[in-house]
Amino acid sequence: MNEVETREDNLEDRVKPLKSFLSRRSFLGKSLAVGAGTIGAGLLANAPTARASGGLTRGDADILRFLAAAEIIEADLWQQYNELGGIQDSEVPGGTGNPAYTAAVEVLDGDMDQYIHDNTDDEITHAAFLNAYLASKGGEPVNLDQFRTLPSSQATGAQNIGRLTNLMQLTVDTSFWTRYRSDSLNPDFGDTLPQAIPTLAVGEHTAIPRTDADTTDPNFLQAIANTAGFHFAFIEQGGTSLYPSLAQRVTQDEALRILLSIGPTETMHFQTWQDKAGNAPPLTAVDPVTGVSVTFPDLNADGEILQTNLIMPEPTIFLSRTFPIVSIIRPTETKGAAMAALNALTADGLFIGQTPAFFALLTQLAQAADHARHGG
Repeated sequence: MNEVETREDNLEDRVKPLKSFLSRRSFLGKSLAVGAGTIGAGLLANAPTARASGGLTRGDADILRFLAAAEIIEADLWQQYNELGGIQDSEVPGGTGNPAYTAAVEVLDGDMDQYIHDNTDDEITHAAFLNAYLASKGGEPVNLDQFRTLPSSQATGAQNIGRLTNLMQLTVDTSFWTRYRSDSLNPDFGDTLPQAIPTLAVGEHTAIPRTDADTTDPNFLQAIANTAGFHFAFIEQGGTSLYPSLAQRVTQDEALRILLSIGPTETMHFQTWQDKAGNAPPLTAVDPVTGVSVTFPDLNADGEILQTNLIMPEPTIFLSRTFPIVSIIRPTETKGAAMAALNALTADGLFIGQTPAFFALLTQLAQAADHARHGG
């Protein structure tokens, strides 16, 4: 019996009725569907006001439901990266790989295909577990299948299926880079950090080849791979902050344990990706389709605030500017944390092309999570 089967069997023993969405293979085989049956926006509209059961408070269920939706979204985008630049196997099936894109991404690190695969696998299990746990407590799991309508990449290696997320029109906020290198600024205090890659934070950029034509110019292809490298870190720093922010609002011990156990894996992802992003070769490229230009500078030329090997959080201000600086995750302000996460993903361009119903549902889930109170 291999490790995957053992892990799935252990889950099955604890939550036998939920086998349909515990298997990662089934999860991917149904276009990354999570949950049993079809849960539409109309049904979920009443979920936040429904009484929770099985030991979960309504607030705890709302937080877990928002996190399940976030993990489904992450699984969707990571699956697209894996189909083109990761390892396709029984754990993360679905694509056939794109050799040119894979080679460009591996300029950042020779093990990138393995790291992409493992990050994808992790997010799939997070989504499946959270939905399974909700259902085991009588809560409503989350299913976003009706919104899998966005187009896939048409490049070699990608599945031609509907997606939740759009990786081809990104505007990547790279202020996370300077935020974790500053010893005097923290967004929890309202501070604004400068962008590490200013041109990536404006305009729309693709992080995957849209067609095989995007792989013919080595310089532009490397710009796509560099964009992906910084986007990987952007996505995972969001989870790094989201879990401790929402953990301050849960009530039930087991729900807290879930957040404190999943959250640090997002931090491990972020640590990996910001290290690899620092290896992105300096270049300037112009998108032949959109005409948008991007420049990746030599980050080590501008001092400590951009230094590539400073991948451990520099000490900074926390709680009060009167305290000594301390190495921390930031931000972790809990007020409005779920909506802030949703707004960041939206500003990233991940949802360009999605329907108003999709935004309405995610906004509702985020607002319900933000309304939760510890002990309430």
